[in-house]
Amino acid sequence: MTVYNILILYLTVINLIGFAVMGIDKKKAVKRLWRIPESTLFIIAIIGGSIGSIIGMRVFHHKTRHWYFVLGMPFILIVQLSLAVLIYRIIG
Repeated sequence: MTVYNILILYLTVINLIGFAVMGIDKKKAVKRLWRIPESTLFIIAIIGGSIGSIIGMRVFHHKTRHWYFVLGMPFILIVQLSLAVLIYRIIG
């Protein structure tokens, strides 16, 4: 297994987790149960799950009224994509 395959596998898994966690937190919010901390939602996005988190926000209509999620999640994605392009250009 190459480094690229491991990276693709990691990003797939972390984005599925990001998506699922948004759905789980929304379900808990509707039922007024204990919630997943917002910091955890952001950490999942920061470590690579930003696309899954953004899709989860849209699909589950979750955290869409919080400006720091509406602006923060796409900002995280833009930073990640910028870093990926930079690393690709350096490593080649």
